[in-house]
Amino acid sequence: MTQDQETQQVKSTDPNAGASPVAGEDPGMSRILRRETHSSRAGASVIAAVLVIVLCVYALLEAGVRAIGQPPWLIDPTTAAERIIALPEGISPLLLGASGAVIAMVGLFFLLHAVLPGRRARHLLRDPRTAVVVDDEVLASALARRARTAANVTQEQVMVVVSRQLVVVNVRPTSGSRVSEEAVLTAVQAELEEMSPVPMPAVRVNLASSGVIGA
Repeated sequence: MTQDQETQQVKSTDPNAGASPVAGEDPGMSRILRRETHSSRAGASVIAAVLVIVLCVYALLEAGVRAIGQPPWLIDPTTAAERIIALPEGISPLLLGASGAVIAMVGLFFLLHAVLPGRRARHLLRDPRTAVVVDDEVLASALARRARTAANVTQEQVMVVVSRQLVVVNVRPTSGSRVSEEAVLTAVQAELEEMSPVPMPAVRVNLASSGVIGA
């Protein structure tokens, strides 16, 4: 087998060989596209940094005031440490529980911002020339238009929800009129294939058991 034949065989076995490229697959665009499709962590980082700086500055000032023999501004660091060690003595259970809940919520906020991917409701569209980022609401509107055309219903009878991995099409047929679930599914899948969003979500069609009275 020659080298050209081996190259052709590799191309034929590659499932993405015939797909149009995403312009953002260029390393120079990947950072921009990630910024457009993921929420920024700058806000949470700034809040955490400000809180740490304020606590450190306050502790430094209290220590300086104690070193020169002046009364503390709020509480002496030694007294604060002793009260923390003595917990839960000296504090009411209600106040202790409320304080613990607030601290837990703040910690959960920063933990979720650090762990979750923070993806925005957006998809990339395959285009060999430029990078295209589209909101999921725009995708849902286009898919809803295609679905109501296939189902022959009005705009109010179709609702489409688009997420990263799934498209849910909810259809309420007109009373006395039969709607083909397969036809709606095929139409929506064809529209998705034309747009080629990345990642490509699956499609699920839900037909309501009760119909809508036609005008």
